Amino acid sequence: MRVVKLCRHLEERPGASRTLAKQLLRAGTSIGANLEEAQSGQSKADFIGKNAIALKEARETSYWLGLLVASDIVTEPRVAEMQREVEELKRIIGAIIVSSKKLMSETFAFYLFTFTL
Repeated sequence: MRVVKLCRHLEERPGASRTLAKQLLRAGTSIGANLEEAQSGQSKADFIGKNAIALKEARETSYWLGLLVASDIVTEPRVAEMQREVEELKRIIGAIIVSSKKLMSETFAFYLFTFTL
């Protein structure tokens, strides 16, 4: 919700603030949407794919937050907590992807072994 509130604030300002707000809002809200969609993935590969998209959107969100600070549109303290949360999300989502891929390859190896006996 913080990203939405920040974007509302930025939308009220002229110039680049509005453009960056739109990019940040799209990327920031896409993280949760893709994570939610992953929960009802049709397959393990679909689950991994949606999480990978969420990770890319988290990376993009981090980029837009950094650009807002670098452009002196917002102060670093204003977005510091959001940046920390995005970094934590990136680590969590990355771990989910790695463990899911490992589980998927172990499952595939088990079935391959079973069918070759």
